[in-house]
Amino acid sequence: MEDTGATQFNIGVEVVGTDGTCGRMIRAVVDPVARTLTHLVVEPEHRQGLGRLVPLDLVLQASADQITLRCSVKAFENLERAEETHFLPASAGYLGYVPEELLALPYYGLGPGNTSPPVTEDSLPMGEVSVRRDEQVHAVDGEIGRVQGLVIDPRSHRVTHLLLQEGHLFGHKEVAVPIRAITGIDDGIRLSLSKKDVQDLPQVAIDALH
Repeated sequence: MEDTGATQFNIGVEVVGTDGTCGRMIRAVVDPVARTLTHLVVEPEHRQGLGRLVPLDLVLQASADQITLRCSVKAFENLERAEETHFLPASAGYLGYVPEELLALPYYGLGPGNTSPPVTEDSLPMGEVSVRRDEQVHAVDGEIGRVQGLVIDPRSHRVTHLLLQEGHLFGHKEVAVPIRAITGIDDGIRLSLSKKDVQDLPQVAIDALH
């Protein structure tokens, strides 16, 4: 990745390879101990559940509108999958098979009792967590906004700011919350700041964040 200034990753933007479109960034994967961005989860358009884990070293360039990878679409498709889907055993026998011998595949129409949906789970590096767009952000005195993306130092990959859409439908603004203000990422992002503290944060240009 280019080595100048801060780098912004807006969750939801288009991701392109050297020869075409790979999909969209749907999550950011963070090491919560080192507070570094390690991977992007990129999912092909209209192919839910086929997201790939893109190591940050494969990112050539990132802007507010697009992320460019230093690999082809084919190489992207061969990256490790970001999700695992498990099909639950059917709840009743069917056509002479016992439940343990069946998988509940809802689109096969196996009849009543066999429509349990598949379970999809994140498949992430050990100890790492994902951050999603529109995930709730909580100040010490209540919800204050939703996640829009992250800003990192391109030299160390360390997350420096959380991009947050603060406010309500009218008069909302995007602000950059310093990473030191984040106290937890379980059940939403939690801050050490009050609502007023966040509301008082300026709309900071990305170039001014490093």
